Amino acid sequence: MDLVAKRSINCEQGAVRAVRYNVDGSYCLSCGSDKKIKLWNPRTGLLLKTYGGHADEVMDAASSCESSYIVSASLDKSVIYWDVSTGLPVRRLRGHAGGVTCIRFNEESSIVVSGSKDNMVACWDIRTRKLDAIQTMREAKDCITALVVSEHRIISSSLDGSIRQYDIRAGEMVCDTIGVPITHLVQTRDGQCLLAACSDGTIRLIDNDSGELLSEYKGHRVDDYHIECGIISSDTKIVSGSAEGSAIVWDLLEGTEVRRLRIGSEVVHSLAPHPTGSDILFARKRHIDVWGLPDEESEEIIE
Repeated sequence: MDLVAKRSINCEQGAVRAVRYNVDGSYCLSCGSDKKIKLWNPRTGLLLKTYGGHADEVMDAASSCESSYIVSASLDKSVIYWDVSTGLPVRRLRGHAGGVTCIRFNEESSIVVSGSKDNMVACWDIRTRKLDAIQTMREAKDCITALVVSEHRIISSSLDGSIRQYDIRAGEMVCDTIGVPITHLVQTRDGQCLLAACSDGTIRLIDNDSGELLSEYKGHRVDDYHIECGIISSDTKIVSGSAEGSAIVWDLLEGTEVRRLRIGSEVVHSLAPHPTGSDILFARKRHIDVWGLPDEESEEIIE
């Protein structure tokens, strides 16, 4: 795990609210408090495009499976579906009563799933011109903070302390209650476990099928921030941002801290592991920082 700092990009868009890779990791998106999304080449730090059309801060974004479209979520209560090459909005989706906090495509990028401060998860069919949500889930009692979307399942986390799994094919919902506000949620690549970042400064590893708590990871500072976590190195390591300007890496099985990366002096709140390589993007204030293995190894997946 000899990760090194490779590059720091000043996004110049107020505070960076989230950073996300596209599907193959060839470019990344930064979401800003300046109401814009920016498209970057993370290897060179080159700004490729700026997308402006929201009326409030952009909180999350996602790239489609063939990387020709982007969806973005904003506190202006709307979702925008963008054409990557033209930089123009294709469709603006309004149906949430509160700011939209998280957004994901399904695997075919035919459906967009959004979560909001109005406690609702909404599904949108973006292949049609239909502007209303095709399905809404209103079981959460507080803000939706993160989404995991697979072929037939939508998983949401909420500040009400619960993870809800919706089986679309069976029409069933399973709720696992942790009891502490959940600020972020990711799934292991093998789909067997969920990693939940919680407001009490503990990251919890949960079995996807049984809801059993498998492990806990501590050592990062949360304060009152929504700090994201991720899974790296072929499901063997866990990484999280921290309020004191660091990122912490743990061994997934042992639960022990193996590395502490000093990113900067500001809160490291958003991160994105490369889909296939070793690089990790970290967001702090106005910057995206790229960390990874030294260049000659950077194309390889850490085993």
